[in-house]
Amino acid sequence: MSADSQPRAALRHGSRLAMTAAEVDAFLAGERVCRVATAGPDGHPHVSPLWFAWDGMALWLCSLVSSRRFTDLTARPRVAVVVDAGDAYGELRGVEIRGTARVVGPVPWDGVVTPDLAEAERLFTEKYPEQRHVRRKGRHAWIRVEPEHTSTWDFRKGAR
Repeated sequence: MSADSQPRAALRHGSRLAMTAAEVDAFLAGERVCRVATAGPDGHPHVSPLWFAWDGMALWLCSLVSSRRFTDLTARPRVAVVVDAGDAYGELRGVEIRGTARVVGPVPWDGVVTPDLAEAERLFTEKYPEQRHVRRKGRHAWIRVEPEHTSTWDFRKGAR
């Protein structure tokens, strides 16, 4: 198995602006919105914002099954996801994860928390307590993205 296929080994550490694994975990735990890039049937990209949870090894998404994003991911599961923050140039920081999306559980999700979905449901409930009921309406599905390549940046380190 190559280093690029292991989430921790794939983190770029060569740059002084790169985040450490602990910084990535803290950043992904704190941010609420990611941008999911998929490829449509014509090969053109589609980017959409979505809530997410990070379990330390994979990114969890809960997508409407009627969305273009879900249709794209189930037909062409290669995906790029960006989580970023900061307003001024010296504050910019983020994580880009590239990998393969895999649907976990029934489509649409029936609200039953099986062992393979327990951690994702727990993380989402903690992160977005005000929206727990949304995922229970039988219109969403769980997607797990395991990083095959991860790039990070934290421009705040440039001032050190």
